[in-house]
Amino acid sequence: MMKSVNSVRQPSWRAAAALLVSSLALTACETAGSISNAVLGTSIQAGQPGYVAGFLGGVASEEPISASIARDVLSAGGNAADAAVAAGFALTVTMPSRVGIGGGGACLVYQPRRGEPEAIVFLPGARTSLPARADRPAAVPMMARGLFALHTRLPNGRPFEELVAPAEQLARFGVPMSRALSTDLAAVQGPLFADAEARAVFADASGRPIAVGDRFRNPALGGTLSTLRVTGVGDLYQGALARRLEEASGHAGAGTITVAEMRAALPQLLRPVIVGARGGDQIAFLPPPADGGLAAAAAFQALQAGQTPDQAMARSLAVAQGIRTRGGDAAAMLAATDLPAGSLGLLPASAGFIVFDRTGAAVTCAFTMNNLFGTGRMMPGMGFLGAAAPGVGRVQPPLLSAAIAWSPNLRAFRMAVAGSGQEAAPMAVAAPLAAQLLRNASAQDAAASVPEPGRVQLGQCPRYLPGWQQVCTTLSDPRGAGVALGATDR
Repeated sequence: MMKSVNSVRQPSWRAAAALLVSSLALTACETAGSISNAVLGTSIQAGQPGYVAGFLGGVASEEPISASIARDVLSAGGNAADAAVAAGFALTVTMPSRVGIGGGGACLVYQPRRGEPEAIVFLPGARTSLPARADRPAAVPMMARGLFALHTRLPNGRPFEELVAPAEQLARFGVPMSRALSTDLAAVQGPLFADAEARAVFADASGRPIAVGDRFRNPALGGTLSTLRVTGVGDLYQGALARRLEEASGHAGAGTITVAEMRAALPQLLRPVIVGARGGDQIAFLPPPADGGLAAAAAFQALQAGQTPDQAMARSLAVAQGIRTRGGDAAAMLAATDLPAGSLGLLPASAGFIVFDRTGAAVTCAFTMNNLFGTGRMMPGMGFLGAAAPGVGRVQPPLLSAAIAWSPNLRAFRMAVAGSGQEAAPMAVAAPLAAQLLRNASAQDAAASVPEPGRVQLGQCPRYLPGWQQVCTTLSDPRGAGVALGATDR
C-alpha cells in the first residue's frame, strides 16, 4: 500500500490463485474477508468493498487513510466523485492541519460523455463583518457544501450519507497519527496546544503530541459528521447545527459566524481555465478565485514554449500576483506581457488528491485552512478548527492548484494532477503535465520534475481512458507522506 507508484493492470485468469497466496501477506488495504469473498464467490452487495470486480481506477492522496477510503468506495461501486467526497471528509479527520469542516477548497470534475471538465470552487468564506473582540477571526466554513456540490456532478453515485460514514467512524473510534500530520503538529505545537479542545485531541496524557502510529480520537467531530450524515449538509448552513456554530464561534474568539453568513455561503460552479497542449489534448485548470490554477496554466504555457523551469516558476508567480492585484479576465492575464515579478510572501499550506474511476471520470481537488490548523482553535463542542479568515491581517489564500487533461476528440481522460507546496504548488501541477503530455515521461520522471517545496499527486493514462486501462498509473510524490493506489479488485 505504501508504494508511491502503482501501475493499474487488467486482471488475468491467474488472479484467483494469486489471491490465495496474497492472503498470507495482506496489505493495510486488504482483508482476509475480501480475499475469501473473491475466491469463493460470496455475494457482495452494492455499497460494500469488493462489489466491483476487475479494474476500478486509481487514487493518489497526500494522506494514506483517505486514499484507502477512496479506493474502497470505487470497489463498492462508487464513481470518482463519490470516492473524492469520501476522501475529502476523511481528510477532515486524518489531516485537520490542512483540511477541515471549517475550511474549503476547489475541485475539477470530468465526465467523458459531458466533454469539458467543470470546476467547483468553495474557498473558506470571507467575513461580512468582525467584532473587535475577535482575536482569531475564522472564515465561513465551506467544506461540507463544497463536497455536497461535488457529489451531484456525476450520475449514478452512491448515497451521500454513505460517503460521510467512514470519516465519522474514524473520528469516533480513532485513527493512527500519520507522519504528515505529526510534522504539521511539530511546527505549531505551542500555540495550538494553548487551546484546550485542540490539546485534548492531539496531545497525549503528558501533554506531548501524539506519536506517529498512536491513535487519536475526536468524538466531537464524530458527532458533527453524524449530524451531517443523518440530517444533511443543510443543517450546518441553516439549521440547528448552524445555530450551534453561531454560538460556538463567538466563544472561540473567531468572531461570531452568523446563521445568515452560513446561509449565504454557496459553492461556485465555474468554467475552468482551458489551455491546449501539443497533439490535440486539452487541459482544464482551476479558475480564479482558486488562482493557483491560473498560475499553473501560465507555467505550463511557458514550459510548452521551451522556457526553463525557473522561468516557468517566475511566470506562474507573476500571473498569480497579477490576478490578485489587477483582477480581470483569466485569458487576458495569461496573455499579459507587462507583469512585474511576483512576490506573494508567505503562503498558507494546502493538500490535495486525485481520483479516476473505471469509466474515465476523474476528480482532482485542493483544500486549505488558510494556515496550518487554521485559527488554532476548535469550535467548542463541534470538533473542528476554524479556517483563518481571508483578507484579515497577513492571511492570504494559498495557490490552490489542480488540473485535468483530456482528449476532446476521443472524449477520454488522460491525466489528473493536484499540487501543494506554497509558491511551488503551480509548478507541482505544470511540470508533471509537461513531462507527460510533451515528452511522454513516466510518472516517476514527472514527479522528479517538481521543484521544492512542491508535492504532486497524479494519475495518468497515456493511451486514454476509456481505453488502455492497463497502462494507467497513479503516483504520490515520494518526498511526501501520501500513497498511490492502482485499484484492481479480484
